[in-house]
Amino acid sequence: MNYRTVTDDVTGRRTTDGAGVRLVRVLGDPTVARFDPFLMLDAFDSRDPQDYVKGFPLHPHRGIETFTYLIAGEIDHKDSLGNAGAIRDGDCQWMTAGSGILHEEMPRASPRMLGLQLWINLPRRDKMAPPQYRDITAAQVPRLDEESALVAVVAGEYAGVAGAAQGDYVPVRFLDVTLRPGKTWTTAVPPQDTAFAYILEGAAALAPAGTPLEARHACLLGAGDTAAFTGGSQGARMVLVSGPPLREPVAWGGPIVMNTEAELRAAYQELEDGTFIRHADPALRLR
Repeated sequence: MNYRTVTDDVTGRRTTDGAGVRLVRVLGDPTVARFDPFLMLDAFDSRDPQDYVKGFPLHPHRGIETFTYLIAGEIDHKDSLGNAGAIRDGDCQWMTAGSGILHEEMPRASPRMLGLQLWINLPRRDKMAPPQYRDITAAQVPRLDEESALVAVVAGEYAGVAGAAQGDYVPVRFLDVTLRPGKTWTTAVPPQDTAFAYILEGAAALAPAGTPLEARHACLLGAGDTAAFTGGSQGARMVLVSGPPLREPVAWGGPIVMNTEAELRAAYQELEDGTFIRHADPALRLR
């Protein structure tokens, strides 16, 4: 086994997005090359509804997938495909923007709003794929109760168990892992994949070297085929995310990510012209 080590430790920065949602942008423009194919990771954790109830009113996306993992709280959503509903404690939302989608996400006041949103870049060949939306309920997520950890297989595959979601364009694995105090959990990681761990709560160490991993940090893991984590004295909860890098040029402007500046300008011109959406529910329009 070739154990992965920490090659980058990102703490993120507090910012405001949408109509005034306070969050921590862990991954973003400065980390794109190193964390390829993962463009952005936003973390939110608040017990004050004023931090998030203004939400994210109707806005466009193209060229990416967004994956929202809601650990606690409730978010209403709707989009230009005609989908509408709510995601709640433990639910997930996987949205392929592809050629273009309009959607909105409006959090409701809750005792605690805790979760992550991950942006996944789409390969050049799939940038203009038909948009689609998938709701994943907490009950659909397989959970493995192991000696060293409780592992929720949210996306991808682990220990022969298929996760609740499978990436159609980028084979992402997303595991929610609760490490038991003092126990070491080990997993194979495809050597070609970019992989990072984000510590939600508690503290852990990357084994076998014992490199400390702090809460609210994203730790990029270097080359290797195995990752091992040891829970701290109180244990830890973390997500382990991996996927193959695209190694393609990135032209990123707000909610749209293409390969060239010309493609980016064309997308914004289509927004101005009212031709951005190719697949739409006629009841929901930008203009």
